[in-house]
Amino acid sequence: MPPAIRLKDHQRDQRLIRRRLVVTAAFVLLLTAVLIARMYFLQVMQYEHHSTLAENNRIHVQSLPPTRGLIYDRNGVVLADNRPSFSLTLTRERAGSWKQVLADIIDILELDEQELDAFVKRVEQGRRPFEPVPVLFELTEEQIARIAVNQYRLPGVEVEAQMVRHYPFGEQFAHTVGYVGRINENDLKRLDTVQYSGTHHTGKLGVERFYEDQLHGKVGYEEVETNARGRVLRVLKRVEPQSGQDIYLSLDIKLQQAAKNALAGRRGAIVALDPNNGEVLAMVSEPSYDPNPFVTGIGFKAYAELRDSIDQPLYNRVLRGLYPPGSTIKPMVVLAGLDAGVITPATRVYDPGYYQLPNNSHKYRNWNRNGDGWVGLELAVARSNDTYFYDLAHKLGVDRLHEYMTLFGFGRRVALDMFEESAGLMPSRQWKRDRYRQVWYPGETLILGIGQGYMQSTPLQLAQATALVASRGKWAKPHLARTVGGEPVVDEDPYPDIQLANPLHWEHARQAMEAVMHGERGTARATGKDSPYRIAGKSGTAQVVAIKQGERYDRNKVQERHRDHALFVAYAPADKPEIAVSVMVENGESGSSVAAPVARAVLDAWLLPEETDAAQEAETNADAPALAGQEAGQ
Repeated sequence: MPPAIRLKDHQRDQRLIRRRLVVTAAFVLLLTAVLIARMYFLQVMQYEHHSTLAENNRIHVQSLPPTRGLIYDRNGVVLADNRPSFSLTLTRERAGSWKQVLADIIDILELDEQELDAFVKRVEQGRRPFEPVPVLFELTEEQIARIAVNQYRLPGVEVEAQMVRHYPFGEQFAHTVGYVGRINENDLKRLDTVQYSGTHHTGKLGVERFYEDQLHGKVGYEEVETNARGRVLRVLKRVEPQSGQDIYLSLDIKLQQAAKNALAGRRGAIVALDPNNGEVLAMVSEPSYDPNPFVTGIGFKAYAELRDSIDQPLYNRVLRGLYPPGSTIKPMVVLAGLDAGVITPATRVYDPGYYQLPNNSHKYRNWNRNGDGWVGLELAVARSNDTYFYDLAHKLGVDRLHEYMTLFGFGRRVALDMFEESAGLMPSRQWKRDRYRQVWYPGETLILGIGQGYMQSTPLQLAQATALVASRGKWAKPHLARTVGGEPVVDEDPYPDIQLANPLHWEHARQAMEAVMHGERGTARATGKDSPYRIAGKSGTAQVVAIKQGERYDRNKVQERHRDHALFVAYAPADKPEIAVSVMVENGESGSSVAAPVARAVLDAWLLPEETDAAQEAETNADAPALAGQEAGQ
């Protein structure tokens, strides 16, 4: 018997289908509700956030670096300018595998493999996103052509024209104007990253460093629309940068050149000031160096040669060179003795060639071993008689000597706008106790009175102390900048003027300094004898190595770099000073015969410019035939 055929239940199937449709519809409605809710959340509640992200993908802010201010001398001669230069830049965010791109640059331009590390370091510095970073400066035409041909291999790489700092006089103003260099990690810690976005250099030394804020200017920017590959389609908004302020220095290029010529290649320093207002007229430290390679990055080998040179061209002797001032401080010691009342203009001291403290057998020698007999104030300065000043220092004592010398700027920074300046050292009882844990001995006071012993000063401090004598105690801090942005430089924290109990004491010191140059027994009378104007000066010698008691200085037994330094300070015209000068010639031995003629050449160049120019022109004409012969031989 065949099995029974089961009839299909259409109603049950319909109910099943309806339930499935209802569940599916509910599920679809639920998904739709979730999608709508998500869209609402993204499109409405987070509208500003996502619109900003979308806008940032399309619109970028590019910094516009300002043009750096120029630096001029007092006559308008450009000492630091900007010149166009082509640089190779890389935008890290657009370069993809940027380290490989840098390696390709090395290969394309056939550079040293060691340059790759320098390129990577520059790119990795913390800069703003999408900001091009220069990796190579001063591109040649051949290098630009190679980059253009291989552009397809170098995403994010561009050749840009930039303004690069240039110093037309090279080493002549390296220690005054200074230089700019690439911004490094230490610079980023102190600089405003917003103001320096797009800027790749900052002042490192000299005027460039001290007046960085004024020279740099203010950054601008532009909003640009870009495509997916980062290429700029159009500029939406632009705010122009503000150029840096121009600075006019008090330096005179002709006087600077005359001072450099006067040193004639010897190691040393020269400072010339206007004693009436503190303007620095010339500042020379020899040897010097060319600052231009530092702008775009000096090579390791070239820098090592400068750094390791025995002549130390990188060392600013004017501001950082510390030397015993020697007898150059004797006019200031005289003023201290007169004002303290321990001597009078009529005080005389007998000099047998040495000085002895009471109840002490040690002899403190005068440079003239035979002695000068009875010595008064003017002759003591003119002859630079040590015995007179041993006695004066003993009467003053170290405490008063320290007090008065500090008034003249020794032991403290005297400049207004030279941050590299050293304060030097004006020793005291407390200083020795802190430094050596020893008491101060009377004999140390004696040698301090002739500028030896622990005392150390810079050539700038010597020039300033001389300017104070010339101006009768009127303080004006030495400064390099004359105007910044058209406004005169003002000292907002001036030092008080030196007030003596009797203003006539200034005249006694000044007359004694004139006797050095024009007196019958003046140590520098040979330098001042034919001068058409009166000069007030003082010679000095700074010992490099100590000499034992009873021994004499013998230059033939001393290595050249261990010989005494020659010092000289002066101002002129003596009755109405216009210039004060300090000269230091390393290992020159004699202040009167070596440093004094250098000072005279500087004074002549400032006070007799026409005669100096004529002499220089004659010298140039005399050299012309020899130069022509050399060129013909070549």
